Amino acid sequence: MLINKLDNVEVNITDGHKYAVRDIACGENIIKYGMLIGHAIADIKKGEHVHTHNLKTNLSGKTEYTFSGGQPYLLTNTARTFMGYVRDNGDVGIRNDIWIVNTVGCVNKTAEILAKRTGAKYFPHPFGCSQLGDDQKVTQLILRGMVNHPNAGGVLVLGLGCENNNIEVFKKVLGTFDEKRVKFLNAQDFDDEIEEGIKLIDELRANADRYSRTPVPLSKLKVGLKCGGSDGFSGITANPLIGRFCDKLTSFGGACVLTEVPEMFGAEQLLMARAESREVFDKTVKLINDFKDYYTRHGQVIYENPSPGNKNGGITTLEEKSLGCVQKGGLATVVDVLDYGDTVKKPGLSLLNGPGNDIVAVTNLMAAGVHLILFTTGRGTPVGSAVPTVKIATNHALAEKKKNWIDFDASGMLSDIDLTDALIDFVVDVANGTKTKNEINGYEEISIFKDGVTL
Repeated sequence: MLINKLDNVEVNITDGHKYAVRDIACGENIIKYGMLIGHAIADIKKGEHVHTHNLKTNLSGKTEYTFSGGQPYLLTNTARTFMGYVRDNGDVGIRNDIWIVNTVGCVNKTAEILAKRTGAKYFPHPFGCSQLGDDQKVTQLILRGMVNHPNAGGVLVLGLGCENNNIEVFKKVLGTFDEKRVKFLNAQDFDDEIEEGIKLIDELRANADRYSRTPVPLSKLKVGLKCGGSDGFSGITANPLIGRFCDKLTSFGGACVLTEVPEMFGAEQLLMARAESREVFDKTVKLINDFKDYYTRHGQVIYENPSPGNKNGGITTLEEKSLGCVQKGGLATVVDVLDYGDTVKKPGLSLLNGPGNDIVAVTNLMAAGVHLILFTTGRGTPVGSAVPTVKIATNHALAEKKKNWIDFDASGMLSDIDLTDALIDFVVDVANGTKTKNEINGYEEISIFKDGVTL
């Protein structure tokens, strides 16, 4: 399969790997998607396999970027709605669950017991104490995003009492909250913290039951975009499909959020060219360069990617991986750049700071306020977030093999079948209450980014 007429490699539709369409000389650039993905490190004959043994990245160090002028954000009309829960502050949720949010990892087991006794959801993590500086701040911001998330009809903030991020400290970060929707429990303060926790969760459930689903404009929907366990088909089927979905949803006034900053390296200029303004362009440049500095600060190679699983699936260089990854953002206008703990506010496509690590990335997206996440995969993964995580298979073999993981099969894109409307219909069904496989299986996890000292 030749993706672009400029390409000098084609993709085998059986294994996702690349093969030369003509003789390629050592040192010559390899072209896929009509873009450079590296250079040949040996002479390559027509029909020969092109992979790690004869292809190497062109990337090194930082890049100079030039602003080429803003891209306007354009809206179209739609009368389409989904059935959401409108909260008292006007926010909209697509679930009405009770969440237990720990201020510290020391009460993980307490939260687990409470969840089993009440049906609430809990999300263990090891942080909230013995952290310093930015690490503690990021922990607090991510947990704040969870407490404020509209998919939670009620939240029990569960603390121990002696941690750095104790409830009184955390309240200062949390700011204004609805006392009927958010309750607090320090385990050290009660003879029987389980009994008290059950009582508070019962109160939260009674309050949450006041809400019922009502029609909400599709423009209120916020969707996170993620890929993991990618393969050679990711940039051909599932990621372009999500890109078409993103273009349509943002044109309706909805919001999409793209993260995995290291997997923008080599394709970042495609996003910068779509920046709405000079301000957004400058923020995007900073986003990219700050993450490169993070690598070098720790003595790591900036372009040490893809992963072994990606390579087994046919992806060779970071340029190739990134050119597939950013397709999830379609051609939508980039309207904002978000840091850890920021909440998506603007319609359109936003970029979110954070690594490509699957559980950290879905946690960052959830904390940014997305209602659900579209997660493409070619190798397969059961990972899920605290919000519905739609697994989209890049190939039919995976969709058939892992039916307990996969929600949607994008392999029809190989046959030029446009699945955009089908994916929109499925997403609306999920927003209306249809459970995703991660929800059914209980794969609902968080992991908080860490970059500092633990006491």
